[in-house]
Amino acid sequence: MPESPFDPEYQSVARFLPRGLARSWNLPLIRVIGALIGRGADPENVKIEDTGAGPIRVHHPASIGDEPRPAILWLHGGGFLLGSPKQDDALCRQIADELDAIVVAPVYRLSPKHSFPAALDDAYAALTWLAKRDDVDAHRIAVAGASAGGGLAAQVALHARDQGQVHLAAQILVYPMLDDRTVNRTDLDESAFRLWDNRANRVGWSAYLGHEAGSANASPIAVPSRNEDLRGLPPTWIGVGSLDLFCEEDLAYAERLRAADVACETIVIDGVFHGFDGIVADSAATQRFRESMLGRMRKVLASSA
Repeated sequence: MPESPFDPEYQSVARFLPRGLARSWNLPLIRVIGALIGRGADPENVKIEDTGAGPIRVHHPASIGDEPRPAILWLHGGGFLLGSPKQDDALCRQIADELDAIVVAPVYRLSPKHSFPAALDDAYAALTWLAKRDDVDAHRIAVAGASAGGGLAAQVALHARDQGQVHLAAQILVYPMLDDRTVNRTDLDESAFRLWDNRANRVGWSAYLGHEAGSANASPIAVPSRNEDLRGLPPTWIGVGSLDLFCEEDLAYAERLRAADVACETIVIDGVFHGFDGIVADSAATQRFRESMLGRMRKVLASSA
């Protein structure tokens, strides 16, 4: 029997996880699941505010103080198809407390009902709203997100650079969805992928772009890896698992950032799949991954003061 490619702490759970959640035939079910994620009572330590463009979840740190604080705009994952900022409450709370920062997580419109640039418009509106808050240090704002949220964070960083209204201190990209052309990678061995494979990737990207993924006419803002000029982007952290469909495209983006004189730190966790840190939260792999992410956030938000 061949040796398992998975980290020992993930071998058992990997046997029961699907290779990809999104399929063209189950999009109605995905929409229902997405709606259910956003239901239920909110924790007492989360405030729901209105940006004028939609509701936003605001996580204040446990410490008390009057000085403006650093802030993180956090964007949830879900393949641009489903999800809710509520799904990341625990992580946003951890970031807020450990970094003594304000973390905000907006609702953004989902595809296929709303294709690009709807989600970007919502996320960027949340960023500009955040930068105007009296309790936020506008020079110490990072944009962050996971999976499609990581891809959207990269889009926000590109758009913010081009608009010149908000100067980001960092972009924190957690196994980000950056390149629709990955759907054309027939050479990829999908045997170890979990939760997001290339079939799901095609569904997600096609719905978000409003046209067939991997074709020649995708926007270089909607698809960050297609952007020819990465100069002027903020310091970057990219983390991904070695068995994640996005691993190669993420590392390629990191190399292009460095070539454009953008400081970029990467971490690749061996033997883990997409979304691993949300599946086994107390594993050694998750702890190392989160420590790297939080350490980078702490460093860039402090040094930007």
